[in-house]
Amino acid sequence: MKIIAAAMALSMAVPFAQAQSRTHSAHAAPEQKAWGVAGNAKAVTRTIRVSMTDAMRFAPERIEVKRGETIRFVVANQGRLLHELVLGTQQELDAHAAMMARHPGMEHDDPGMVHVRPGRKGSLVWHFNRAGEFRFACLIDGHYQAGMVGTLIVN
Repeated sequence: MKIIAAAMALSMAVPFAQAQSRTHSAHAAPEQKAWGVAGNAKAVTRTIRVSMTDAMRFAPERIEVKRGETIRFVVANQGRLLHELVLGTQQELDAHAAMMARHPGMEHDDPGMVHVRPGRKGSLVWHFNRAGEFRFACLIDGHYQAGMVGTLIVN
């Protein structure tokens, strides 16, 4: 009987520990990426407006920010198709685009991306704490391959 009680207690402890782990990680600091971290909306230093079209282009196609800036990107979808803006390195965007091509219906979400339905606007806030040349892209299957990519310079 004691063995059964001990086994039941142990079986309950594992899910409890996992739940505690998830709760703790939900309050963890934002994940550092090569191009920065998710920003705090209260710390925004500048707003940059970006438009997306069904010609598979962003405007502007090149964005420059200063290291240390927290930017709010206001992204307008002026087309009739779903578009998104995803921040990343060329290598990471290439890998992510390949995965999206293999699984086109897969949903994905990250603080460094925003999905925008046709005729709507969305926003994301990012803190650029590392200098370098990065990219932003639409990774919806076919859009990236059609050239829906921009350059992001952090000085």
